[in-house]
Amino acid sequence: MSKKLKPRDKITQKMSRDGLIEVNETAGTAELVSGREQDADFSKQPEQAAQEAAQQLPHPSGSAAARPHTPELSPKRDDAAAERVLEHIDAAHTRAASKKAIKRAQREAAAKTKTSRLQFTEEERATPELQKAIRKSERTADRLDEARAAIPKKKVLTKERTFDEAAGKGKTRLRFEEKEKPIPGGRQQHNPLSRPMQEVGVFVHNKIHSVEKDNSGVEGAHKSEELAERGIRAGARQMRKSRRSRKLKPYRAAAKAEKAAFKANADFQYQKALHDNPQLAASNPVSRFWQKQQIKRQYAKAVRTGGAKSARKAAENTRKAAKKTAEATKKTAAFVGRHWKVFLIAGCALLLFIMISAGVSSCSSLFSGGITSVISTSYVSEDADMLGAEADYAALEAELQSRIDNIERDHPGYDEYRYDLDDIEHDPYVLTSILTALHLEYTRTEVQSTLAMLFERQYTLTLTEETEVRYRTERRTGTYTDAEGNTQTYTYTVEVPYNYYILNVKLENFNLSHLPVYIMTEEQLSMYAVYMSTLGNRPYLFPHSAYPNASTLRRPTYYDIPPEALEDETFAAIIAEAEKYLGYPYVWGGSNPNTSFDCSGYVSWVINHSGWNVGRLGAQGLCNICTPVTGAQARPGDLIFFKGTYDTPGVSHVGIYVGNGMMIHCGNPISYANVNTTYWKNHFYAYGRLP
Repeated sequence: MSKKLKPRDKITQKMSRDGLIEVNETAGTAELVSGREQDADFSKQPEQAAQEAAQQLPHPSGSAAARPHTPELSPKRDDAAAERVLEHIDAAHTRAASKKAIKRAQREAAAKTKTSRLQFTEEERATPELQKAIRKSERTADRLDEARAAIPKKKVLTKERTFDEAAGKGKTRLRFEEKEKPIPGGRQQHNPLSRPMQEVGVFVHNKIHSVEKDNSGVEGAHKSEELAERGIRAGARQMRKSRRSRKLKPYRAAAKAEKAAFKANADFQYQKALHDNPQLAASNPVSRFWQKQQIKRQYAKAVRTGGAKSARKAAENTRKAAKKTAEATKKTAAFVGRHWKVFLIAGCALLLFIMISAGVSSCSSLFSGGITSVISTSYVSEDADMLGAEADYAALEAELQSRIDNIERDHPGYDEYRYDLDDIEHDPYVLTSILTALHLEYTRTEVQSTLAMLFERQYTLTLTEETEVRYRTERRTGTYTDAEGNTQTYTYTVEVPYNYYILNVKLENFNLSHLPVYIMTEEQLSMYAVYMSTLGNRPYLFPHSAYPNASTLRRPTYYDIPPEALEDETFAAIIAEAEKYLGYPYVWGGSNPNTSFDCSGYVSWVINHSGWNVGRLGAQGLCNICTPVTGAQARPGDLIFFKGTYDTPGVSHVGIYVGNGMMIHCGNPISYANVNTTYWKNHFYAYGRLP
């Protein structure tokens, strides 16, 4: 009888972090055959590690304690070590899968937080001053979501490592994720199939070049060929450019929407700061501008680092800082007001020091603050662009004048032409300040549409046809038969009606300086006032302007109030508030320090902050609430009214009388003026006492 052969066990070896493992796949056992000392398994919980360590200790009976769910192992094989190695491998896979899952969750969370949509509280939504900013923020956020959804998407195959707790094994799962396509760009790939055509073209060019010197016809053909090729290449470039432009359109729309959403959110944060800190509204226009820029920078930094929630927190911190700054500024201003002589002496000494230092060094560091102030109040466009825009506006006015001059030629057949025409004129600095406030830095080409809009709103030309029934006297002849039967003739006159056609031509000049209040935001209006007060630090731009005083900086006129007049507490309060704004420029329709003032807006603001509450009244409205007094009865604190200073019915100008024939009013700029000059005497209307 032959001996039955027994198959050999299938044994494999695997290298692990703990050493070499010999696995008997037939018997299903594993043995650590390496002499390397095992590392501690730090992935297990302390209780689990302690339990396993206890199990590895020698049993009191001299045999190893049986492990649950562990097959009986040969005494020669360390199956427990092998099992620990396998568990360690599974744990490592689990940890790797967990790290990937955490990173994926972080990316998804970052994608969700990368949003321009703010979350508003019920209190904020119920605040009337913030509702407009909230609606704008939500509207721009919706547009941004729509723009991002329009960006082309692509499906990307990704691997996901998961751990099956039931099976005790890790597994890999494939899934598709939808991601935005990157912005088209990079170097264009050349088509290898175009190489033969290029070789043919080179060959033809060489042949033509070899004979064109002896043949003028061939030379002409070569020139024509080159021209045609340039046209083809230009057409191909234009087609590629058009295709790329179409591909980039959704990305440009998304970028534009994101910019608009950011601006809307920053504006909300600024309006919230103004609402929470009313004292900020009392700052000057330049301070307001820089406060808003600071909030925008803080918000932008927060969005880059932590999303909308962090941005909200940063904005809150910015508003708190702005509040503290405003309070400190107010205290500083009050201190300076009490010790103005000391600061005047110190300022003179500092000025002297600067002048001396300028002679021996550059002093650039000393002027850094002054340079910043100059830049913030200066036109930033090129002189050529500003002069070009002014010339284009003047050309529009010249065209309008030519149209009026040719009315009778272009509209013939009328019996009479009646003209009611305002002057065609504008202040070039008003135009340049408007353009700078709207566009900041601009070129001549970029502002053509704005120039057309301003011109349309400044000038209104109206042609109205009118028909009158008039009568003319006509002499006519009649006949009659006398008593003898003879026919007699006689003459008589009659009034005959006829139509008399009239063309009324009316030109209204709204005045360019009146437009900013209608077309600008509060921030833009503030910057417009700053530019008008400094002439953009370019007084040389329009030296030959026909507009009066266009290139002259308006300096305020000062006046020392007699001490005895200040004994009246009511007048003292009025003049203390009024003198805060000396030097502010005239801005038609302005009614607060942020936008500057016009005459009635200035007086309304002063008296409302000096014990009255009359609201925003015009010059005629202020006159209506006052009790008329004579010139002999007028005292400091009364209002003084004028008429006919510009084309408007009733009272057209108002100031505050301070005694001794002087008033403080919003001219251009706010300053003191003598009411006994010829101009003011000719336009004087009345004095009025506040109730």
